[in-house]
Amino acid sequence: MICPKCKHEDTRVLDSRETNERKEIRRRRECASCDFRFTTFERAELNNFLVVKKDDSREVYNRQKLLNGIWKACEKRSVTQEQIVEMLEKLEEKWSNVGKEVSSTQIGEDIMNELKNLDEVAYIRFASVYRQFKDVDDFKSELQRLLG
Repeated sequence: MICPKCKHEDTRVLDSRETNERKEIRRRRECASCDFRFTTFERAELNNFLVVKKDDSREVYNRQKLLNGIWKACEKRSVTQEQIVEMLEKLEEKWSNVGKEVSSTQIGEDIMNELKNLDEVAYIRFASVYRQFKDVDDFKSELQRLLG
């Protein structure tokens, strides 16, 4: 592991612990050159699938792209990073079990369902972009469905 401070290649593990319900290993490391200490996390890669877009094109699943969209929806809401990571890990596990390809429609719907339970405002924000609301009437009808 390369030291993030001095870029030296020799680091040693000081401590290892299982975290996140034994799904990750947290390692505390120290650089042999500059004594800088840092933490790394090791977890099984479950998200090695393709996303089938609405136009039938395919692209490699990109967790960061999804996180960015979710965070935009949750901006200035009382949603924690832990809640979002937990939600996304649960969904990634589900999508990985589907097979080598997952439709973008399923991904979008699954995220909206989870956001609906997490924060209704974040759900509406995400839905407005995902479903491409064209006007206030689209927005109103989605609110009606949420409320009723």
